[in-house]
Amino acid sequence: MNVELYRKYNVAGPRYTSYPTVPYWDLSPTADEWVNSLKGALDKAQIDNTGAAIYVHIPFCESLCTYCGCNTRITRNHGVSGPYIQTILKEFSLYREKLGMVGKKLKLSELHFGGGTPTFFTPAELTQILGGLMEHCELHPDYEFSIEVDPRVTSFEHLEVLKKFNFRRISLGIQDFDPKVQDIVHRVQSVEQVRKITDDARSLGFTSVNYDLIYGLPLQTINSVEQTIAHVITLKPDRIAFYGYAHVPWIKASQRRFTEADLPSGDEKRALYERGRELLEAAGYIEIGMDHFALKTDSLTTATHNKTLHRNFMGYTSRSVSPILALGVSAIGDAWTSFAQNEKLLETYTSLVNENKIPIMRGHLLNEEDLILRQHILNLMTKMKTDWSNPQDQTPILDHVVEKLSEMQKDGLVKLTATSCEVTEEGRAFLRNVCMAFDARLIRKAPETKLFSQTV
Repeated sequence: MNVELYRKYNVAGPRYTSYPTVPYWDLSPTADEWVNSLKGALDKAQIDNTGAAIYVHIPFCESLCTYCGCNTRITRNHGVSGPYIQTILKEFSLYREKLGMVGKKLKLSELHFGGGTPTFFTPAELTQILGGLMEHCELHPDYEFSIEVDPRVTSFEHLEVLKKFNFRRISLGIQDFDPKVQDIVHRVQSVEQVRKITDDARSLGFTSVNYDLIYGLPLQTINSVEQTIAHVITLKPDRIAFYGYAHVPWIKASQRRFTEADLPSGDEKRALYERGRELLEAAGYIEIGMDHFALKTDSLTTATHNKTLHRNFMGYTSRSVSPILALGVSAIGDAWTSFAQNEKLLETYTSLVNENKIPIMRGHLLNEEDLILRQHILNLMTKMKTDWSNPQDQTPILDHVVEKLSEMQKDGLVKLTATSCEVTEEGRAFLRNVCMAFDARLIRKAPETKLFSQTV
């Protein structure tokens, strides 16, 4: 990468797993408004025969990974599992009642278990929650079920249960194999542990294995990234998410275990990514969108070629499925025209569900401008281009996009016309900056925000 360009455009920006982004949500739906949004999305899904998605958040972990920014509850008391499962199933029951689906089955296209650590549950507990959910669902012909697993606590029996309930994709949190890095971020696991889960999953018929890697971790070096990716390449996961570490100790106190002095500098951090990308591409992985890589045989690569690639709160997916019904503490649902997030505090979430209340704490009802810009930002994140030549795709903020991106055009990062924007191959690394030019809420509420940090 051109180091000067990296320094120039090295400014903070959203990851755009949604638009508007969460900090700029300002019109939360009531429970009734959220349910009505879900009804509308379900009606559309029925007409389009696409099915719906369910996301289930399991917050429990036996130990704290200090890099983690997720909503977790650290405990070794597995007695919390049973009551939480009952709460999840009751929440699902509340939704079925309010959606008028009692006695009917939800056509389910996608199911994703995230966390936390979903395999904190025992195999018997996984059977209980999955059985309770699937009792009220029917599989869409093109279904896809996935789950995040911790190699340190996931057993062959866990995988057998998941296979029984039609899961075929697992995602393993690797981050880095360097012992020094693992120790400081409190995530110690061996290559052999990861190999065993990977091999076991494939032997059972799982068709996709994803590894999560992070660059920019404390004590991480070029050598540690090289060694980690060397191990990864021998295990050959189908897809890889290669994320940049976000250091926010004022939000996540656990990150105070180390200081900024332990972290790679800005230039060093980018070099870690560039070296990782170089090694992955040399091994046959294709860069998908932003921070994701996949083999030619993976559905993300196929979706890129077929132009069905989608992005949501789980990252990149091979297609768009709406609505996403979110169950569990802090889980975020998406009905395209609105978002809703559940209560973040476990006790509050549980109390509301037990009071027969939909447990949302915040969300956002998208206005007409939001909906237009959401599609443009999604186009950029998945297709690297967007066009607003048709009147229905226009909104006044787009009149300023060409001006805002003029510097990036001079640097060869985008190609612009009066009504279109295309990200070049070199511009892919600055995709966030491009999307920020379309982010009306960011521009209005933080007008001092710059797409680049210096002028030429």
